[in-house]
Amino acid sequence: MLNDIEKVYYSEEQLHSIVEKLGKQISEDYKDKNLLLVSVLKGSVVFMADLMRTITVPCAIDFMCVSSYKSGTESSGVVKIVKDLDINLEGYDLLIVEDILDSGKTLSSLKKILMSRNPKSIRICTLLDKPERRVVDDIFADYSGAEVPDEFVVGYGLDYDEKYRNLPYIGVLKRKVYEK
Repeated sequence: MLNDIEKVYYSEEQLHSIVEKLGKQISEDYKDKNLLLVSVLKGSVVFMADLMRTITVPCAIDFMCVSSYKSGTESSGVVKIVKDLDINLEGYDLLIVEDILDSGKTLSSLKKILMSRNPKSIRICTLLDKPERRVVDDIFADYSGAEVPDEFVVGYGLDYDEKYRNLPYIGVLKRKVYEK
């Protein structure tokens, strides 16, 4: 598995620092709000676990699993809900927690679905932002940990074919692995 990584973008220590900074900002912004963190499974689960431990204001959490990939590396943008939320969103200030904001197709569709459920507000927190891949104009990260260029990154929850999520860092996957 380690031989499949071309280079490390963000070390374990750097990720810890990024998450701490995001948690501090979210804590300040939501101190008088009814915060609900929604993890978009599976990729954001590692980030979400670390992020919620840095948030110093009361918050609830829930999980949602959506699918939108037509192949291993490209999103179709058509969202299929695999696991829906258990919590009614009315009255909550919703913070969608994502591992990576790429084209924006999936998140745009998901945000519309969640807005129809009447939360007080919806914002987006992403660990990684890949703005050069964005094809949807109405999606941006309110909280963004770091930008990454248009390379296939894995680790810290991000995967290729359900592998590499357990790496403690973010690394670039060698092309030969996913261009077989």
